[in-house]
Amino acid sequence: MHGLINRSLQGFLRDTYGPALWSRIAEAAGVGAEGFEAMLTYEDDLTDRVIEAAADALAKPREALLEDLGIYLVSLEPLRRLLRFGGVDYVDFLQTVDELPERARLAVADIGLPDLILDAPEPDQFTLHFAAGHPGFAPVFAGILRAMADDYGAFALVDLDGERKVKVELLQTAYASGRAFDLARPEDA
Repeated sequence: MHGLINRSLQGFLRDTYGPALWSRIAEAAGVGAEGFEAMLTYEDDLTDRVIEAAADALAKPREALLEDLGIYLVSLEPLRRLLRFGGVDYVDFLQTVDELPERARLAVADIGLPDLILDAPEPDQFTLHFAAGHPGFAPVFAGILRAMADDYGAFALVDLDGERKVKVELLQTAYASGRAFDLARPEDA
């Protein structure tokens, strides 16, 4: 697993639950106290041990923990801004979500995100299929899709459907006012 992904998991656990809990999780999983280096690659087994240690320490199901990670990632303004470039509304965003792995590979060639396939059998029904890859990506993306629905002000039901599928049912595109977004960076405005 790429170090950026592991570092994101580490940042989520530290920022959300505190450095002391991160230290306990790192020790239980066999990670050094300093954590992960962003540009290195780690064995998937180490990432799995961190996820399992965190789920155990928090008494939380693995999928729920990973969905929370996805929600946390959207709270990071640089990533949120990159995601918002996917479209002017939630439907536009969903229709381009399968392009995210390729966009990520433009920035970090060996990031390791799985290929995504979006299926939209109805205008308000979307299914995101995950090609080969770590099974933890689906719950993380479920969290991202939930958080982005809120960000756009849409009302959507987002559910995991197995290890490699996320279903989205869009109930209302303009349910609430979404978070403000402008192409210009906030400090440039």
